Amino acid sequence: MAEKTGRRIRGLDAEQRRAERRELLLDAALDLFATNGYLNTSIEQICSTAYVGTKSFYEVFDSREACYIALLQRTTERLVAGIVETAKGLPDDEDEAVPQLVAAFAHSLLDDPRVAAVTFGQAGAISPAVERQRRTNRRWAAGFIESIWHRYEEKTDDADRHGVAIGVVGGLFDLVSDWLLDADPGDPADVERLIDDLTRFYRVVRRGISPGGGSGSR
Repeated sequence: MAEKTGRRIRGLDAEQRRAERRELLLDAALDLFATNGYLNTSIEQICSTAYVGTKSFYEVFDSREACYIALLQRTTERLVAGIVETAKGLPDDEDEAVPQLVAAFAHSLLDDPRVAAVTFGQAGAISPAVERQRRTNRRWAAGFIESIWHRYEEKTDDADRHGVAIGVVGGLFDLVSDWLLDADPGDPADVERLIDDLTRFYRVVRRGISPGGGSGSR
């Protein structure tokens, strides 16, 4: 016998409708958290903006915090996908590769200013669960940076650089957070200045840890 999938509405079964509501709620949360902040956004506002009932919200998320964490996860997944794709086509020369990688990181955050506002402007001190998600994201970023270092070294240093990589990620993220205070994410000139600052910071650190002087000789 064919497995029952329940009633279909608009050609969607129950699980597909739930996934659709989830995306609508996350889209609404992105708008509201970026505009009003996490603390000033209620579940009712998210539901109203998404045209989704409150009952349906709780079928998808346990709380506003759970919705926010899911939004962080979705944002991170999209950012990671873009950066990993960029990394596949990096040139063999590290000095040429670094600006491309940094630009991909910056544009993934700033092409939609809401992403940077939610990721950097709202995440701090919301809750221990949110902080754990932030730390998970930073650990992935540190691991990615380590993979880039290994890629451009003929002989890999045996020293454990994970702590340094965590520090690099923290520094890059802090530069973005500081930039957001006064800059206009919609101004290409401001974005280019941020990319230059991020690139210089990365190169200074890289030069300090590379056996041969590293990226940043220019």
